[in-house]
Amino acid sequence: MVGVSTISSGKKGKETQLGLWAVRTKKVKGFSRKYDNAPMPYMQMYDEKGLAFHAGKNPGYPASHGCVRLPLKFAQTLYPMTKIGTKVIIEG
Repeated sequence: MVGVSTISSGKKGKETQLGLWAVRTKKVKGFSRKYDNAPMPYMQMYDEKGLAFHAGKNPGYPASHGCVRLPLKFAQTLYPMTKIGTKVIIEG
């Protein structure tokens, strides 16, 4: 284990998909392809549709469009620990 963090997952109707994934793309300064070029700092995309874990607002409840939002410091810490192909498990 590398750490523990709060997250903000997908809101109702845009729930975060559960499953076994792998990091497909990494960008320190990522941007959403779907949602008005929204910033996705320390983005690590894990599916072909654009779902990723990245730094973002964590209001204490599910608020994303399906991504897993992480606190900035945790996203910064996690980013160099992974590479393309690193396994990602999302479970609820």
